[in-house]
Amino acid sequence: MSEQFIARGPTLAYRMLGGETIIMSAGDSTLFSLDEVGSFIWQKADGRTLDSIAADICEEYDVTPEVARRDAEEFVAALVSRGLLVLSQEQPVREKS
Repeated sequence: MSEQFIARGPTLAYRMLGGETIIMSAGDSTLFSLDEVGSFIWQKADGRTLDSIAADICEEYDVTPEVARRDAEEFVAALVSRGLLVLSQEQPVREKS
């Protein structure tokens, strides 16, 4: 997955509330809630690779690169399966912060 670029799905609405992120799927109005680390990964999912996101996790949290990559890969796969994140072979244009 590291050679693929990770981005948020195009038909979602989301808001940061404190340390959490609330996401609503526009298709069926399903709500998802992400904790602090999930929210951190969500914010980084702007066209970066998994390796880049894992490196950012290591800088922010006290975790080894192996653990950061494994956990990020599992989290991203779960959100991809729900249509919240998308993977691409080409780097998408990053959103402006």
